[in-house]
Amino acid sequence: MSDIKENVLNAIGNTPLVKLNKINVKNIEIYVKLEYYSPGMSIKDRIALGMIEDAERKGLIEPGDTIIGKTSGNTGIGLAIACAVKGYRFVAVMSAGNSAERQKILRALGAEVVLVPQQPGEEPGRISRKDNDAVEKKTQELTEKLNAYRPNQYINSMNWKVHQHTTGQEIIRQTSGRLDAFVAYIGTGGTFVGIARALKSFNNDIKCYPVEPDVAAFLAGKKVITTQHLIQGGGHAVKPPFWDESIVDGYIQVSEDEAIKTARALAKNEGILTGFSGGANVAAAAKLDDSLRPGSIVVTVLPDTGLKYLSTVLYE
Repeated sequence: MSDIKENVLNAIGNTPLVKLNKINVKNIEIYVKLEYYSPGMSIKDRIALGMIEDAERKGLIEPGDTIIGKTSGNTGIGLAIACAVKGYRFVAVMSAGNSAERQKILRALGAEVVLVPQQPGEEPGRISRKDNDAVEKKTQELTEKLNAYRPNQYINSMNWKVHQHTTGQEIIRQTSGRLDAFVAYIGTGGTFVGIARALKSFNNDIKCYPVEPDVAAFLAGKKVITTQHLIQGGGHAVKPPFWDESIVDGYIQVSEDEAIKTARALAKNEGILTGFSGGANVAAAAKLDDSLRPGSIVVTVLPDTGLKYLSTVLYE
């Protein structure tokens, strides 16, 4: 009976780390953390629960209160699950350009979904900085109107602390501390900052590389061509409030075509179904093949499942 969970929230985290065997690299080994094993099928379950429980500890919310979240889908899904179990009303505000699957999952979990139309001239499925700003404006309006509590992953320190104390520690344990590099796509920055801090605290020689779209390599200091791209959840040319340059060993850029091609290859060759950012992470990891010593171990995360993107171009 010891492996029975008290509720679904106890099933968040402790996700598998899997070696890739058919990725075209010669010198390195790539390991991926399958974050879609959590109940909401994404890495954001971790921070969603962390932010809610932190607010409870501080006396900021109590059952029956309204929680609101600006989301591209995954954090909202995590919050919807936590709110369903704990007895909160949850309102998710997101761009209409995000995948239909995410919208349907949120509603199925009892969330009230407010869709913000994409801005004039923006392409469906390509969430730009202008789209993101429009969602932020709507979220601020509704937070005040509904007298809601907003965890706000963009500025909430639990966004990175949860990963420092859980995801990062799991990676160290699963690799027995024998890893050489870590890469992660940058959205809010919490995944990268938290895991990188954990890894650097364990062994400062572990190289940590943020990943950005090649058309919006803002943090790398390159010219931003456009914030319209298919790699959902990031690449909006915004510096996260808690960004820490001291843990960065270099930047990696990937194209949306590289992300898509790699995600499809993972599905067909490894039996691993992931989303755009998962494809981007593995494509970025592969780019370290020529710069690291032979036998180096590179770890990355697959933030969510490809099941959330079946209506998009990812798996046409």
